[in-house]
Amino acid sequence: MGLLVALDRPGGYEELVGKLCSRVDGFKLGLPLLMARGPGYAGLLRRRCRDALWVADLKLADIGYVMRLTAGLVAEHVDAVIAHGFVGVEGALGELKDYLDSLGKRLVVVASMSHPGAREAYDHALPRILETLERLRPWGVVAPATRPGVVGIVRRRLGPGVAIMSPGVGAQGAEPGSALCAGADYEIVGRAITGSGDPVEAAERIRREQEARLSNCRGTSHGS
Repeated sequence: MGLLVALDRPGGYEELVGKLCSRVDGFKLGLPLLMARGPGYAGLLRRRCRDALWVADLKLADIGYVMRLTAGLVAEHVDAVIAHGFVGVEGALGELKDYLDSLGKRLVVVASMSHPGAREAYDHALPRILETLERLRPWGVVAPATRPGVVGIVRRRLGPGVAIMSPGVGAQGAEPGSALCAGADYEIVGRAITGSGDPVEAAERIRREQEARLSNCRGTSHGS
């Protein structure tokens, strides 16, 4: 069971990261934050919580050469980089994965997104994207907590060896633990924690809700 906090809005997060470090599993750094504060800010935050999982949510979608250049700006400060799945392997994700592998970093690929519009194109392309993921074998995959059925499809198709990260918990309507029950390893929560008057209490509450829902769904599954 994992909880990642999305840090998307430009701002200062040093104090928040320090407070949340022992309460969450990691942090996802959004492109608005990295553009506003610069790639080096990721390193500054990491020094506040060295043992967490740090993910640069660059949502890369380009040829391999350009994605390598972009990832290289932040790779030394993070553990993993997110790219879109629809760009394919040859000349794109394959080159990015080889580059990240050479640095000892991880590739996370988007299978679908958490907003309603993802149903219009991304979900229709899911069978082909899953073929790409089977061929590429990235460390991680993004699948939406707002549609647990998609999470389940990804888990069944790719098996237990891939880390599934699921955004959409909280502000976008998904309940804590719903994606975990469907097969995700991490749920990504942003505004429900960072926009709270008490982010520590919010993170602890979400943890409790994750545990309760996961315990219930496992008990139901076992009972059936």
